[in-house]
Amino acid sequence: MAPNGTNGANGANGANGTTPSRKIVVAGAQLGPIDMTTPRSDVLDRCFKLMDEAKSKNVKLIVFPEIALTSFFPRHLIQDPDELETFFEQEVEGDPTKALNMKPLFDKAREYGIDVSIGYAECADPTLTPHKHFNTAIYYSAKADKIVGKYRKVHLPGTFEPYERKDATNQLEKRYFAPGNLGFKAFRVPGLVENAATKSSGQEANSADTIGRGDPIVGMMICNDRRWAEAWRAYGLQGAELVLEGYNTTGWAPELLGTNPKNQTKEQVKEEAIFHHKLSVQHGSYTNACWSVNVAKCGLEDGKYPLIPGSCIVDPDGAIVVEAKTEDDELFVWECDLDLCKRGKGKVFAFERHRRTEAYGILVEQTGVKEPELL
Repeated sequence: MAPNGTNGANGANGANGTTPSRKIVVAGAQLGPIDMTTPRSDVLDRCFKLMDEAKSKNVKLIVFPEIALTSFFPRHLIQDPDELETFFEQEVEGDPTKALNMKPLFDKAREYGIDVSIGYAECADPTLTPHKHFNTAIYYSAKADKIVGKYRKVHLPGTFEPYERKDATNQLEKRYFAPGNLGFKAFRVPGLVENAATKSSGQEANSADTIGRGDPIVGMMICNDRRWAEAWRAYGLQGAELVLEGYNTTGWAPELLGTNPKNQTKEQVKEEAIFHHKLSVQHGSYTNACWSVNVAKCGLEDGKYPLIPGSCIVDPDGAIVVEAKTEDDELFVWECDLDLCKRGKGKVFAFERHRRTEAYGILVEQTGVKEPELL
């Protein structure tokens, strides 16, 4: 932050005396249901159609959901390791953009000059036995022609062992994925805004005249992460202006979520899940003064497993500015003005003035609940 709390806004003038635009046309690429038997090639064709539409609308960044290229397989108990491995993507020469099933998508992104964020099931190192698997998202920069950001899901929901009931909906991410080991590391993305302050021009980060003027600061999270305030705050403390979040969230799984006496029907359960989703992303965006792009894979997979919609873009005041209207493949677009982050970052959530870290020790010293002593 600028020392005087102005967030550096007064030093943001370009060569002609006007403030350079920090507006980015961003799209969420919601995907409808994908069945266990759906070929990757079919999913890629659907992604290409959304990218074609994005190009026609001058989109600079397109965001795909969690585990975008396959069905949400962690709901199934897959005991054959060879079958399980078919759902994971293996990097080639350490580059996920060259992975067999993902390369066509990044080739298209390169051709169109569009940045891409996408979630997938990652086989981290195919030379290891057993393989190390993560639920992962990556960010490809068209300007840099490479991956500039990588995130592995930290908050894995569900159980390791499946439920005994045959008709139960499982959530076996703890069985199939290791917890993310990259933390919540924000990164800058080149080429999205004009006249960005850069190190090469002799400028330094966190100075009064570069705060809010550099290349956009981006963070990524996946699905359940959005429910954890710690994830948002970690990005907020790095000045994140844009948080990208893909999700596959069940609309009906009483074994996983427990029962709520308020909800008597599947539709009520689904509506509550959508409410909690929006509550999480709106709160996270507001309390960290950042935009967020939240993208679902939704609809009824395999004819019986419902995933919620609710794909939306949220502004730094916590307001939903655009939202998908269907539960199928759908592109939704908004021009995000990153300068709108400055008011929250410089006033209510000016962390350097208002945070009191001496009072927060319990947040990192304790994991489970410890109640006060009984009276």
